[in-house]
Amino acid sequence: MENLGIGLIGYAFMGAAHSQAWRSAPRFFDLPLDPAMNVLCGRNAEAVRAAATKLGWKETETDWRKLLGRDDVQLVDVCTPGDSHAEIAIAALEAGKHVLCEKPLANTVEEAEAMTAAAEAAKAKGIRSMVGFTYRRVPAIGLARQLVADGKLGTIRHVRAQYLQDWIADPEAPLSWRLDKEKAGSGALGDIGAHIIDLTQYITGDTIGEVSARLETFVKERPVAAEHSGLAGTAGTERGPVTVDDAAVFLATFRSGALGVFEATRFATGRKNAIRIEINGSLGSLAFDFEDMNLLHYYDAGEDSRTAGFRRILATEPDHPYVAAWWPPGHLLGYEHGFTHQVVDLVTAIAEGADPEPSFADGLRVQRVLAAVEASSTSRQWQEIPE
Repeated sequence: MENLGIGLIGYAFMGAAHSQAWRSAPRFFDLPLDPAMNVLCGRNAEAVRAAATKLGWKETETDWRKLLGRDDVQLVDVCTPGDSHAEIAIAALEAGKHVLCEKPLANTVEEAEAMTAAAEAAKAKGIRSMVGFTYRRVPAIGLARQLVADGKLGTIRHVRAQYLQDWIADPEAPLSWRLDKEKAGSGALGDIGAHIIDLTQYITGDTIGEVSARLETFVKERPVAAEHSGLAGTAGTERGPVTVDDAAVFLATFRSGALGVFEATRFATGRKNAIRIEINGSLGSLAFDFEDMNLLHYYDAGEDSRTAGFRRILATEPDHPYVAAWWPPGHLLGYEHGFTHQVVDLVTAIAEGADPEPSFADGLRVQRVLAAVEASSTSRQWQEIPE
C-alpha cells in the first residue's frame, strides 16, 4: 500500500487527539493509503522530542517551514493556535501538500478567504484540504443528518444549539492563548460556538442568513499561567487582561426561514462538554447531547398520539455511520473516535481524488457567521451574512 507521509504541527491537546487518530485509523479501517506518522513539529526542541516519543512520531522539526520542505511529508496537519492557521496552511498548499486544519479555519474572514482561495488553486493540481469540525464524525450526528436528508423531519422550523463548558468559571483560572484575541481570534464564540454553527448547518443542509447577538466577558482579568497543559494550568503571580468573550448568545434566521437560538459559554457551571442540539420540523424532531454522545433522540409526529414520544436510539449498530469498524452493538464510542473518522474520510478522499468535507469553503462560511455575531454584538443590530 502506498504511504501518505504525515507532518503534524502542534503537539498539545489537539495534537495529541490528532496523533491518536493517525495511529488508530489504519488499524481499524481498511484505508486506501497508509498514513505514516513521519514528523512532529513544535518550537521547543526538547518538548517536541518528548511528545514525539509519547505520541508515536518518527522524527521532529522545530520550524514548520522545514517540515514543508520534506519529501516524506505529503499531508500537513495544522494543530496550532488560530493566528498561524492562514500562514501555515497557505504555504503548505503552495508547497503541494494536502492540508488538514483545525477549526475555526482562521481568526478573520479575510484570512479565511485567502485560505479558501489557496485551497481552490491547489485543488486544480490535485491537492486536497479540509477543516477539522470533528463533531460531524460522531455516529449519532451522522444519523441525524441522514434522517433530515431523508425527509423524516419535514420542513425545519426551529434549531436550538448550545455548547456549554465550565473550565474557566473560576475567576482565578489562569490565562491561556485561548483567552488572547490576537492568538485565538475570539473566545467561546470561535472556540466552541463555531462547532454548533457548523453542526446545525451540516445536519439541516441549510445555512444561516442573519444573526442578532450579544457577547460578554464576565472576568476581565486573570492570573498569567506559570504552566499550561490542555485546558488546565497553574496560575503565576502576574495578572493580565482577558481579551475575548466568555459567552456568546445569538438568534439566527436560516435561509430556509427556520429560526435558530444559539448559546456558547465556558461559564456553565457543572457542564463539561455539553453540545446540545434540537431540531423541530413539521413531521418530527431530533435531539442530541454530546455528554451522552452515543444517543440520538427522535420523535415521529405521525405516530399514534397515545403512544407517541421521543425514541431513544443507541447509535452503535453496524449500519450507523462509521460503527461497523469498531465494536459490537452497545459497546460505546468516545471523544477520540471522531478524530479517527476524520482521518478515514480525509485519506479516502485523497486516494479517490475527491473533495473532502468540510472544505475550507465550509470553514469560511462559519467564519462569516462568527464575524456577523461579533458585529451584531457591537452594533446591537441584526447582521446579514453573505452567501
